[in-house]
Amino acid sequence: MGDMQILPGSRHRPPMKKPMWIIVLVLFVCVFLICAYMYPPQSSSACYVFSSRGCKGFVDWLPPIPAREYTDEEIASRVVIRDILSSPTNVSKNPKVAFMFLSPGSLPFEKLWDKFFQGHEGKFSVYVHASKTKPVHVSRYFVNRDIRSDQVVWGKISMVDAERRLLANALQDPDNQQFVLLSESCVPLYHFDYIYNYLIRTNISYVDCFKDPGPHGNGRYSEHMLPEVEVKDFRKGAQWFSMKRQHAIIVMADSLYYSKFRAYCQPGLEGKNCIADEHYLPTFFNIVDPGGIANWSLTHVDWSERKWHPKSYRAQDVTFDLLKNITSIDVSVHVTSDEKKEVQRWPCLWNGIQRPCYLFARKFTPETLNNLLHLFSNYSTP
Repeated sequence: MGDMQILPGSRHRPPMKKPMWIIVLVLFVCVFLICAYMYPPQSSSACYVFSSRGCKGFVDWLPPIPAREYTDEEIASRVVIRDILSSPTNVSKNPKVAFMFLSPGSLPFEKLWDKFFQGHEGKFSVYVHASKTKPVHVSRYFVNRDIRSDQVVWGKISMVDAERRLLANALQDPDNQQFVLLSESCVPLYHFDYIYNYLIRTNISYVDCFKDPGPHGNGRYSEHMLPEVEVKDFRKGAQWFSMKRQHAIIVMADSLYYSKFRAYCQPGLEGKNCIADEHYLPTFFNIVDPGGIANWSLTHVDWSERKWHPKSYRAQDVTFDLLKNITSIDVSVHVTSDEKKEVQRWPCLWNGIQRPCYLFARKFTPETLNNLLHLFSNYSTP
């Protein structure tokens, strides 16, 4: 017994602790990445949490969003538009601004425009589309400048047809580099030189364009426009534009998007009140060249009365203070038509410099002519 060795019993090892902290860390990272993918950072400072390259660097390694397959018509349209926009611009030795007047008949402010154009021959051209009656001209700058016209019905595609007809005629002159659409109630807010330099020395188009989720915006959209025009691309804006030559050409080259609006954007269709001239060009440019437009119109209108048409200025309204107030506006404002009445504001930038938004204004009634002629000599340059 004394010599018997007692062997030590087998050691009882405590159960291994599960690495719970590793599991928690992995779960946290997974949840974090899922949330970051579903709700990407909106500010540039937040982007640098993920990558020193900012948001772009972060999204580069995320799975790409599946793209819709384009139709044959879309592919053909995009190829043509891409080549036009990428082609070098033909620099004219004598660049001109085309002033295109869309009117039912005679122009009540020809005397004012005559004073505006005097002494600047060779820097502008005039085109008049009179849809109802043949105009009687009182200014030599307007004589023999009428183009072949057709009937125009407010709210219908015939308004867009008239715009395209004016563009087609103005494009025949290779020296025309900017194309301004004006109505019979439009007046200039500055002298010719300021407006000419403002337009010729920029490389963008001034097409009014904003997103309105309300009944007078996306509420007018028709799904029959699919697949080429999706509701996310549907935009609204005033019809009065100033357009550079390349953009005028692609508008004339477009048949795909124009045909969608011709067929499915008209008052009363499907119980909606789609106004073609308020939606076609804003939507078109939002799809094909959103970075090439300024998103506001150079023509001021007063919508403060909240009616179907903007305020009309009478003789007693036209004062130096009125024009001063209009020309002091340097922020573009849009209000959505939904219950939120969201106010969208952005500065009016000309070549990166904040400038007054408007070169023209409407709607002035014929009785304001004498007041405007008197005030014209006091116009100033900002």
